[in-house]
Parts: sequence; C-alpha cells; structure tokens
Amino acid sequence: MKFTISKNIIENIVSSMQPFLNKKDSSSITSHIYMEVLNANLIIKSTDYEMGCEANVADITDIIDGKSTVNGSNLLNIIRRLKDDNIVFEVIDNNLNIKQKRSNFKLPMYNADEYPDFVKLDNLKSLNINTINLINSIRKITPSIDNNNPKFELNGALIDIKSQKINFVATDTRRLAVSNLENISNEESQIIIPKKAIIEIQKLFLDEASIKYDDTYLVVSNNNYTFFTKLINGKFPDYERIIPKSLKYNFPLSKALLIESIKLVTSIESKIKITFNQDSIIFESLDDDSESKTQIDVQLNIEDSFYIAVNSKYILDFLSSTTNENINIGFNESNLPFYLEDNNFITIVMPIVLDK
Repeated sequence: MKFTISKNIIENIVSSMQPFLNKKDSSSITSHIYMEVLNANLIIKSTDYEMGCEANVADITDIIDGKSTVNGSNLLNIIRRLKDDNIVFEVIDNNLNIKQKRSNFKLPMYNADEYPDFVKLDNLKSLNINTINLINSIRKITPSIDNNNPKFELNGALIDIKSQKINFVATDTRRLAVSNLENISNEESQIIIPKKAIIEIQKLFLDEASIKYDDTYLVVSNNNYTFFTKLINGKFPDYERIIPKSLKYNFPLSKALLIESIKLVTSIESKIKITFNQDSIIFESLDDDSESKTQIDVQLNIEDSFYIAVNSKYILDFLSSTTNENINIGFNESNLPFYLEDNNFITIVMPIVLDK
C-alpha cells in the first residue's frame, strides 16, 4: 500500500476517527485505524465495536493498492507535528512508513484482514428526516442526557416516531427535554441512541445525510463519512406522563433578561430562587454564606406570588438552545415541576423543594 496526501486532509480525517478508538488497550486491533487504497480511493476506518466511522478520500496520488492498520493515537501525534505539505504513506516490511521530505517515521501494524467488519446497510429501514432538522433537534436535548445512570436507557436519547410527529427525548431525572418534528412518512418506532453517539453525529454531519436503522444499529452516511452506533436495548420511561396536561400560570418572558438576571446571581452558587409577583420577578442565590439578588420589573397576570427553586444550569441549558426572543414559562404550584417552552422544544424541570 502506498499513497500521497496533503497534511490538512489526512489530519482532519484521522482526528475525526479518534473518538471511535479503543485507547484503553493498545494491544487490541481496535486501538488501530484501518487504511485501504482501492480503485484510486482511500478508505479509513475506526471502531471500538460499539461505534465506528468510515471515511472515503479521493484526493490521493502516487497510489499502490493495499491495506494496513496503525495505532490511531500515535498516527495523529505524528501528523500534527509535520509541516503543511504532502505526506507519503507506504507499507514496508509489515510497518507503515510515514514520510515528509527528510522526516521519516515507522509504525508497526496488525493484520488488516482481522479488522472488525462494519455494519452492512442491507435490510436497514430508512429514517426520512431532514438532517439539519435532526441535528437541531438532538442538539437541544443533548444537555439533558444522563451520564452513567444505572438505568442504562437514560444514558441515551429516545427517538420516538409517532404517527403525526417524531419526538426527541432525554432526561437525567432532574429534567425532561422534548423536541419534536412533523412525521411525514416514517412508520411508528422507538430507538435509543447512546449519548456519545449523539455527540459524534453532531460533529460529523453538517449537511444532508442518509439515516438508516434496525433494532440493533443506527447508520448515518453522506459522501464523506459513514457512521454507525449500536443502539441501547431498553425501555425508555413513559415520558409523556411527566408533561403537565394543564398549567395554572403560563406566560412569556424575555430570554435575554432571564439569562442576564440568572448569571448575575449565580457567580458563587448555581442554585437559585425565583419569586414571581404581580409586578416583578426576583432572582436570588440560595448560597447560605452570601447574598446575591436582582429584580426585573414586569407585569404578570397572576393572582398570588409564588416561587421556584432550581439549579440555574437547567434553565440556562434550555435558553441556550432556544431561537426566539421570548420563551414561555408555566407553573402550577411552588415546589412542583415547572415548564419551559420555545416553539417545538420543551423542558420540564424538577425544582429544589424548600421549606415554606
């Protein structure tokens, strides 16, 4: 195997392969990146069995067909130190030689024929969603996906395909985030995508892509990349029963004023109390050792004052994903979950219960 490629192209691709490497065991073939030159095309793969990515590159010269594997971390470290010029890759005596002018590196290989197979696209169902809409929807709910929850299904995002709409759902048990799109032609189904895969999809795909799935895998592909992930095999909680059927109070508030006020009182402590009065909203820190307080003067159509106590991060995460100047906030009573809404995106937040 031999090929020449520009540093910028190979560095970008090898860098994008890093999240899919097994970096805990350098003796495993999955710590290696697979490279193959075939039909004037370079194929690069990386997988840890749970997820994987394949890139196809046509911008190569000085070609000899063949295949190799090489430690992915070591390869990237070398490429980053080279100059912005062409790099020659060549297999010599079961080593991958990397050359640029007077610089030369030699890395050992494993048997490329033993590299794990990737998921075949045969017999997978198509998920007909505009890729940009998909990315925007999952980006909104990503902060609400849990980490290392014993209920492993909570460590991913649910795509709940209903007859009329598609819900994208995540919860860390302190909040529930739901974004939705209209369902045009997809049959009803549910899949749970791991959080790491959700994050990598957002990095890899910025334009139109094909999305396919079955009970075990999700595959996303475009002209440059093919990405696969194993799905989480579990039953996602019945999230719809958490969404309030009715609200005692529901009114719009300025997104900019909310962000400014919350950040002002959370320089020391992230937990805050927000009190809603007929003519004002008071923000104050729940830090016992100091006092941070600010107020917005606004007329609210409410009969009685009430409050919410909450980790401000949950509100700021929601606000960072919204697009309108105003968002809706809804309540029933103090110390009960409250409701945040921006068009087709909602978040239900569990409050901190305070003694009255």
